[in-house]
Order: sequence, then C-alpha cells, then structure tokens
Amino acid sequence: MAEEVKLIRTWSSPFALRIVWALKLKGIEFETVLEDLASKSPLLLQSNPVHKKVPVLVHNGKPVSESLVILEYIEETWKEKPLLPEDPYEKASSRFWAKFSDEKLLPSVWTVFISQGNKQEEALVPALENLQFIEEQLEGKKFFGGEKIGLLDLAIGWMADMVSVLEEVTGLKLIQEDKFPLLSAWIEIFADVPEIKESGAPREKLISKFQAIRDAYAATK
Repeated sequence: MAEEVKLIRTWSSPFALRIVWALKLKGIEFETVLEDLASKSPLLLQSNPVHKKVPVLVHNGKPVSESLVILEYIEETWKEKPLLPEDPYEKASSRFWAKFSDEKLLPSVWTVFISQGNKQEEALVPALENLQFIEEQLEGKKFFGGEKIGLLDLAIGWMADMVSVLEEVTGLKLIQEDKFPLLSAWIEIFADVPEIKESGAPREKLISKFQAIRDAYAATK
C-alpha cells in the first residue's frame, strides 16, 4: 500500500519550506495542499485544531504540526539521508540552535524589518548579536550540518529565502559580507542546492507581500 504524504502549506510560509526541503532531500513523494489563511479550510482546522496554522504534514491520515516537530518526525520516519548527526552532543546542539533560530533570531530580524528610524537602530543591536552567534556555528564548515545539509540548515534556511527580500524592502543591508563572511557564503551555497533552488516562492511576489506588511505596520505608528 502506497504511503499518503500531504503537506498543508501556504505559498509564502518559510516554516513550510523547511518541510518541502526535507521531503525533497530525502526523496519522499508528497502532495502539496495550498491553504488560504484568510479562509481556512476544514482540512486545516481538522488537522491542526490547536493553532490552526501551517505547516501540517499528514502522513497516512495522521497530522503532525509545528515545523521543527515535523522535521524530527520526518527524520524518525524516513531514516535514509539523515538530517541529524549520530553524535548525541552534535544532535543536541543542532536542536538547540534550531530552537534559537525560531525563538531569538527570527523575531529579532523581524523587529528590524517592521521598525523605522530610532526604533530600527535599537532593534539592530540584538539582531546583529544573534546573527553573530549563528556565524560562529559555521566555523570550519560548509553547511551547519558539516559537508552536507542537516536539520539546522533547514531550520535557518529562511534566511536564504527571506533576508534579501527584507533587505530590499527596507533598503537596509543586514547581512554584510565583511561582518558575516561565513553566513554570507552559506546563504549562496545553500540557495544553490537544487532541492532548495527549485522550491522558493516567486521573489517579486514576496517583495510585494512584505512591502505591504511593512507599510501596514508603518501606518499604525
């Protein structure tokens, strides 16, 4: 009996892209179900009644929610082409920094994006500090996972997909090559991997979306 693998996502969710990348890297066939969050479908509400958010992976009728949890589920279910190292310490480290990305790095970068003037300058301080922490994790490595893409690369992959868009919208260069040489190199290498390159959302569409979001925040100030 063939496995049923569905991914409920939106066209622009960076969290859902993590799952797209993981499934493609592992060679897992899946069906994409695009969701309109302005009019949430019965499938989404049934599959994720707690948060009512994407992404949701539905595997043989069983839903799994939250992108980092889904990545772990994929890793445990399809063990070929592992995303986590075998060493327990390295495995724990990958999980720590993946959580750091979601809880510290992404919120700090987002605050820079939605802020202007003095508030943006203030927001830059923690954002740059968090970026430096991530820069240090690439010391001596091609990817965060070493010589091949790992779970942490997928968790931080939103930077390769989104940061340049946010920089264009704000006119602010956040990741400067002289300050973050390792991170800058990683973004180029990661974005050029075929499974990553073929999965991104249309850039102009992303720019339009995030410009509208920034304008909306500015209008409330």
